[in-house]
Amino acid sequence: MKIPSLQIGDITARIPIIQGGMGVRVSLAGLASAVANEGGIGTIASVGLGDFEACKLDFERVCREALICELRKAKSLTDGPIAVNIMGVLSNAKDLIQTTAREGVRLIVSGASLPLKLPEMVEDPRALLIPIIRSGRAANLVLRAWDKRYQRTADAVIIEGPMAGGHLGFSVEQLQEPEKYALSILLPEVLDVIKPFEDKHGRKIPVIVGGGIFDGTDIARMLQAGAAGVQMATRFVCTVECDVAQEFKQAYLDAKEEDIVIIKSPVGLPGRAIRNRFLKNLETGLKEKINCPYRCLSTCNVAEARYCIAQALISAYLGDMNKGLVFCGQNAHRLHKIVTVKELIAELLAEIEAY
Repeated sequence: MKIPSLQIGDITARIPIIQGGMGVRVSLAGLASAVANEGGIGTIASVGLGDFEACKLDFERVCREALICELRKAKSLTDGPIAVNIMGVLSNAKDLIQTTAREGVRLIVSGASLPLKLPEMVEDPRALLIPIIRSGRAANLVLRAWDKRYQRTADAVIIEGPMAGGHLGFSVEQLQEPEKYALSILLPEVLDVIKPFEDKHGRKIPVIVGGGIFDGTDIARMLQAGAAGVQMATRFVCTVECDVAQEFKQAYLDAKEEDIVIIKSPVGLPGRAIRNRFLKNLETGLKEKINCPYRCLSTCNVAEARYCIAQALISAYLGDMNKGLVFCGQNAHRLHKIVTVKELIAELLAEIEAY
């Protein structure tokens, strides 16, 4: 297969691969810029960047300044395309979105809730807005809302299927039957939904698929089925350039298929993670005492939460597996070595070409 480029608005990525945004501090400027330098689109996740103690005093300002630091670092490392992923359920989502636009990063990705009001949060008309959705119905809701309220449409759409890592937009019941919501089923539905909006606005809306995409063969199949590109996250954790602690990467390398489980997050969504000591301790009924000064997630039920998810994710980033929650995609158990981003991209491209 000939490898196509990925065009989103007037931005062209030489290869059709977006490195997915992984919070808290898993996909920072170092990883994102390395992917961009290899021809893909690197993504910085905006959640959980600020110093934890400083956030207690001025959460919004500290998070904003930390994001600015990452964005400027990425700009110093690459002139390739960089995106920022902003979860819609963040209490400071609007501030992070506007900060991203002010810093001149034009690819803004938003999920973890339907981003129905995303266009009104961005004043820069050059910003390229990319909603993350999980079904044709969700795509229709978002595109109809944007068309009616703002007379515009999405610049691209990302479909995240049920095999993805981290927080998932599917119910626990749906995740028990993932084959019903496979990307091969979701992709044609979304392509049908976006066609009228493409016709009305006179331009292509590229559809990118993610969740369980592991190798070049997976990529080639999705491209052949009509996707403009793919989003991959799990594969990039076990790269030299990923900023997480070695213990975090080792958890991926050591994981067996049966270690990858669905959890109930304090955010109110199911999530996919590696069953490590932290999760095993929770299974015994242990509950942390939570006195949350951040209120970083609008959907987090602090009164009933058994742990602070932000703290658990930061502990994982730092390598404390006794206190750390390690999110992952369903195929994390297939990773067996740490490579550079350059080596990984070369491997994926060779597999696509050989398809």
